Amino acid sequence: MSGHSKWHNIQKTKGAADAKRSQAFTKIAREMIVAVKQGGSGDPNNNSRLATVIAKARAVNMPNDNIKRTIEKAMGSGNADNFETVTYEGYGPSGVAIIVDALTDNRNRTAPEVRHLLDKYGKGLGATGCVSWSFDQKGVIVIEKEDLDEDTVMMDALDAGAEDMSSEGDCFEITTTPDAFGSVLEAMEAKGYSFVNAAVEMVPQNYVKLESEEDVKNMEKLIDLLEENDDVQNVWHNWDQD
Repeated sequence: MSGHSKWHNIQKTKGAADAKRSQAFTKIAREMIVAVKQGGSGDPNNNSRLATVIAKARAVNMPNDNIKRTIEKAMGSGNADNFETVTYEGYGPSGVAIIVDALTDNRNRTAPEVRHLLDKYGKGLGATGCVSWSFDQKGVIVIEKEDLDEDTVMMDALDAGAEDMSSEGDCFEITTTPDAFGSVLEAMEAKGYSFVNAAVEMVPQNYVKLESEEDVKNMEKLIDLLEENDDVQNVWHNWDQD
């Protein structure tokens, strides 16, 4: 993948991620529970969705004990957690495309909250499919450059089955198909690489630059408030932050 990357400033990104790590663990745990229930198995070898979530958890340094406890909880007969996946699409300031992935046990709570934020800080909630057509689903693996040799990393990634790799600021960004994400991540981990981020993401086909300070302020506020919502798992957008 070429072009803008939200991971171009690793130090800034890592700082923000560290501040939200506890919240991230909670959201990943919820995602893990859903993966176990929908896949009918707590074994990632037999549940590809669970394997993807575990890879995401490890990329943000979620402790193995937490992962194990969450899977055991999901497999327990007494577990009454009942979340469903809901996706909302809409527009931010100046028409920035936004996709909000949520896991909720109450649509009647989540939908009004998402709609309110999009109405207040953006251009509002749209119909299903209104912006998702301009995104591609990709596995995205981010590695800090440090003293790594670019050619070596690229060859390792391509040999593992990656589609492409790009150099973005102080990181390498590896992209895969969603199906190949888990195997590529496992192969790169086996070669000793550590990751800043690893997840299946919605990658924009093009980006929108915000020109006014007010639009930038509103977009930042919108993203922050959506991400702070307990039901929201991911916020994807095509705002060019460079």
